[in-house]
Amino acid sequence: MVADAVPMDFGYSIAGFIVGMIVGLTGVGGGSLMTPLLVLMFGIHPAKAVGTDLLYAAITKAGGTWVHAQKGTVDWRITRLLAAGSMPATAVTLLLVHHFAPGGFGNATKLISTVLGFALLLTAASLIFRNKLMAWAEARSKTPRSQRATETLTVITGLLLGVLVSLSSVGAGALGVTALLFLYPKLPTVKIVGSDIAHAVPLTLVAGIGHWFMGSVDFELLGALLVGSLPGIYIGSHLAVRIPEKILRPSLAAILLFTGSKLIAN
Repeated sequence: MVADAVPMDFGYSIAGFIVGMIVGLTGVGGGSLMTPLLVLMFGIHPAKAVGTDLLYAAITKAGGTWVHAQKGTVDWRITRLLAAGSMPATAVTLLLVHHFAPGGFGNATKLISTVLGFALLLTAASLIFRNKLMAWAEARSKTPRSQRATETLTVITGLLLGVLVSLSSVGAGALGVTALLFLYPKLPTVKIVGSDIAHAVPLTLVAGIGHWFMGSVDFELLGALLVGSLPGIYIGSHLAVRIPEKILRPSLAAILLFTGSKLIAN
C-alpha cells in the first residue's frame, strides 16, 4: 500500500542506519539502496521516495564535500564542468515530466520505477567491472585525448547524470565515479571521489527542490532517515578498513541486480 503521509517511524531510522553503514563501508549505495528500499519494503510512492532521497543525499554529501575540500581532494574544475551539464539537464528533465505528467511526479510512477530499475542495473555493472574498467581506462591514457575533448565529454557526463538522477535519485555516486575514471585515468582516485561528491551536492539539491515544488518530498520521512544515517555513516567509515572490499562490493552489486530487476518487472 502506498503511504502518502509518512509518520516519524523508528523503522525508517533503522533503514537509514543500515544504508548509512553501507555507504560508509563502500562509498556508494546511498540513492541506489535507499530509494528502492523505501519503495519495495515500506511501500512509499516511487516519486516521493525519489524526491525525499534527493534531499537526503544533498544533506549527507554536503558533509562529505566539506571533508574532501578541507583535505584538498576536490578538483573544482571537474566539478564545475559536470555541473555545467547536469544543472540544465536537471531543470529540463523536471520541466518535461511536469509538462507530460500535469499532476506532478505522482502520475509518472511507471516511468520512475523503470528508470530506477535500469539505473540500479547500471550501477551494479559499474561495481562488478570496476577493476577491468579502470585497467582499460589506464591503457587508453597512453594515447591521451585533447583537453577540450575531455572537457566536452565531462559536460556530457554531467548532462546524462542530471537526467538519470532527477528521475531515479541514482547515478551520482558509482556511475559518476566510473565515468570520471574513464575521463581522468591519471587523476588520483581520492580526487575523483571528492570531485564526484562535490558535484552531487548541487545536483541532488536542485533536483530535490524541483521534486519538493511538485509535492514529492516528505520532510518527516527525511528527518527519520537522517537520524539513522548520520551515525551509520560514521560507524561504517570506521569499519571500512576491517572488511575486505572483495566481499563488500560484489555483495552490494548482487543486491542492486536483484532490486533493479524487481523494479523493472513490477
